[in-house]
Amino acid sequence: MNIAHSYLREASIADRTNAIPRRAIDARTNPDLSVVFVAKDDVSLRDALQLLIKPPAWRLETIASPEDILSRPPAAVPCCLMLDVTHRGRAGLDTQRRLAPRTELPIIFVAEHADVPLIVQAMKAGAAEFLIKPLKSEAVLTALREAIERSRAALRAAAELGVLLSRYASLTARERDVMGSVICGLLNKQVGAELGISEVTVKRHRGRVMRKMGAASLPDLVTMGARLGLGSSRKPS
Repeated sequence: MNIAHSYLREASIADRTNAIPRRAIDARTNPDLSVVFVAKDDVSLRDALQLLIKPPAWRLETIASPEDILSRPPAAVPCCLMLDVTHRGRAGLDTQRRLAPRTELPIIFVAEHADVPLIVQAMKAGAAEFLIKPLKSEAVLTALREAIERSRAALRAAAELGVLLSRYASLTARERDVMGSVICGLLNKQVGAELGISEVTVKRHRGRVMRKMGAASLPDLVTMGARLGLGSSRKPS
């Protein structure tokens, strides 16, 4: 049974077991909004997804081609891309490679046959899932949920990093110097000797750094420094 027929048969069951509260589609008022992108030429896949994805919390968005995503800014809501490689073959892997920096956009591959080398390469490159036709609705739903959760985690991490960058930007040049030395494991006395300031002054700067960065402890500050990419250059990457 093909995917469209499978969805037609199982749609009512999916509606009962995967009911989503009806809320406004606007992402500003609906934090649960998720978007599934599919290329317009993936007709059968697009039609099947229209039967499966229930608005308003889930939205199906048709794009001109997978490459169209490259010209768009990163999504502000959890999302994923379903890519049928039946006709694209390894060109789909090139699309995946080009989209690799877009961690908020996991890719679910769909193929007519199990091309093992293609599957292995796609999964090693970070594909969320690789589904083989004929597809079952529950398998697709599971893949979508997991990809959306992966996207949500990536968006959360990006937001947290943005907060850290903002906090780091609020530090004075001297406070950044002190933070860089402290997270490298230097004691206050050593930091003072390195920067040519007194130990008392180091403690004062260190206290300000902890407050501005929102660090509850030294290990917390070290973790923040690692996320900012602070290393020997002592500047965020």
